[in-house]
Amino acid sequence: MLYDVVEIQKILPHRYPFLLVDRVTGLEKGVSIEAYKNVSISEPIFQGHFPDHPIYPGVMIIEGMAQAGGVLAFQSSNSEDQEEMENKVVYFMSIDKAKFRSPVTPGDQLVYKLDVIKQRGAVWQLDAKAYVDEKLVAQAELKAMIVDK
Repeated sequence: MLYDVVEIQKILPHRYPFLLVDRVTGLEKGVSIEAYKNVSISEPIFQGHFPDHPIYPGVMIIEGMAQAGGVLAFQSSNSEDQEEMENKVVYFMSIDKAKFRSPVTPGDQLVYKLDVIKQRGAVWQLDAKAYVDEKLVAQAELKAMIVDK
């Protein structure tokens, strides 16, 4: 384990019910990240999606991958000034080639694996994949930018 949820909250601005990364298990600065989210029936999203057939929404999987990408971008920053990084936020720029391959349900552990495709200045392009039990359930190319708050 590299970062637990307490450490992740020091990096990302997201909070319950929208913090979608529980733990970071691998990170190579500027290269890749592996993280996971435990999907629980107690999450508010399942009240409406769908009460009799709970499916974790694809948009939430994409957001979780994006949050993992945000951790990668922030932790890869060359800035040694912690205060400077606290005044930054990651903005989503685009989602391309998104595919949902299999439903995710309560009790699953979503494993996010992201690799840097390209990074120029504050802009990051990432190849993002999500797995359950080593089976690919979703994938996308994500682009994000670190900006001032």
